[in-house]
Amino acid sequence: MPSEAQVSFTLHGRNPDVLSCIANLSNDEVFTPPEFANRMLDTLANAWAADHNGANIWTNKTVKFLDPCTKSGVFLREITSRLTRGLADEIPDLQERVDHVLTKQVFGIGITHLTSLLARRSVYCSKHANGEHSIAKGFTSDAGNIWFARTEHTWENGRCAHCGANQGSYDRGKGLETHAYAFIHAGDIRARAAEFFGGDMQFDVIIGNPPYQLGSDGGTRDVPIYQRFVEQAKMLQPRFLAMVIPSRWMASGLGLTEFRQTMLGDRRMRELVDYPAANDVFPGVEIKAGVCYFLWDATHDGDCMVTTVRGGNVVGPIARNLGEYDVFVRDARAVSILHKVLDRDEQPINAILARDKEFGWTSNFDGFHERQRSGDVPVFYIRKMKRGVGHIARTEVTKSDHLTDTWKVLVPQAFNGGDALPHQILGKPLIAPSPSVCTQSFLFFYVTSRSAAISLMSYYTTRFFRFLVSVRKITQHATHSTYAWVPMQTWNRTWTDEDLYLKYGITREEQAYIESQVRVMNLGENDDE
Repeated sequence: MPSEAQVSFTLHGRNPDVLSCIANLSNDEVFTPPEFANRMLDTLANAWAADHNGANIWTNKTVKFLDPCTKSGVFLREITSRLTRGLADEIPDLQERVDHVLTKQVFGIGITHLTSLLARRSVYCSKHANGEHSIAKGFTSDAGNIWFARTEHTWENGRCAHCGANQGSYDRGKGLETHAYAFIHAGDIRARAAEFFGGDMQFDVIIGNPPYQLGSDGGTRDVPIYQRFVEQAKMLQPRFLAMVIPSRWMASGLGLTEFRQTMLGDRRMRELVDYPAANDVFPGVEIKAGVCYFLWDATHDGDCMVTTVRGGNVVGPIARNLGEYDVFVRDARAVSILHKVLDRDEQPINAILARDKEFGWTSNFDGFHERQRSGDVPVFYIRKMKRGVGHIARTEVTKSDHLTDTWKVLVPQAFNGGDALPHQILGKPLIAPSPSVCTQSFLFFYVTSRSAAISLMSYYTTRFFRFLVSVRKITQHATHSTYAWVPMQTWNRTWTDEDLYLKYGITREEQAYIESQVRVMNLGENDDE
């Protein structure tokens, strides 16, 4: 029987905590730091208490917890630790208490064979749940309640029907992980959970940090899969669901439109905590657009309490209607400005913005030549982060030729610049004469004269313009829809922030906020695309 001291060491108070030291598997499968896991558990406990007349969830011996994507086992370990302390009065015998918690309340599904062993070691203090070193004495199997079995993809037309994985990349031999995560490779997850754990399981709390993406197109692009864990978890009908996921779902992401609409329209979203800089959660890990965690409450029907955390600066919690717009405006301080702009009901500037790949040429198009020939038009491109101008025969322009004879303000489609604030938001513009064309590296605004292009470029460089882009631009890529909230102006003057603040009634406090987010754009400096 474990002693109080042994349980204290194995379930709490490790210094240093090994789970805060282990390296991440990749940027796709990120280990959750113990401190952050406990932050999520505190959010859960507070919500439980609010809904149960102040009751402590950790003193309830009937609540069942599931981590459907366990890696290090940190969530299960910290839940076990809290329950072991909380149930001390109701179940005084330590061994009986530990056995009750581990056999009846705490469940997990490993994402790989390796992580299932790591999770069992974290929770049971042994990779064998029924081994002599395990702190649990009530299991008859090695796995205990942390299940793992190799799962295969279901291939249909070269892709997995469940997760979209590319068959060429993930149809592997028996010696390699399939990354066919069991939780999202089940048509009937309730029936599958009963197979996992031996009986019809009703989980009160589902919590975890799912894998984020798979390289699904032969390495050319990554396809998100975290949304599938969220959707599958809801199918189990828990009382509470909490997950940490990339924040890019709020405004963009390959194949995430339906998921975004569902999340923003779901009035059961109780709390959302957003970290625009992922390094605030996962030190040393770069996740574009940051990460967030949410608490979904099956009985909640109302606004969501939203908190934004960047470094030591915390904004919120603020009650927000997540479904107010088609994308989520991450910082509540932007909403009042946005209302003032959109209430004027002006035509958006993307009415004169070209679409992606307007002339049909990808960024790596090289079917042009350096020296100008008769009948050529200039073609603007970015190659290896350097801008260039080549020439191509007018007859080779077979798509959108009606836009060739326009003056253009070319704007890079991608701009990173890091997470630090204030941020430039967009890459620097370039005026292209009429006639001209460009590759996919650029989007462009098109107007009828050089003077109009100069006027438009002055507008683009204002903080006001780029701020309105920033509330929709969540990753380095700015698409056509990213500019949907920027209003059209007249192109007969030089635009300044002062002009725009006056026109839209932007208060001094709102001006200060804009300038804290967006830095001055100096066109005389070099720009990294």
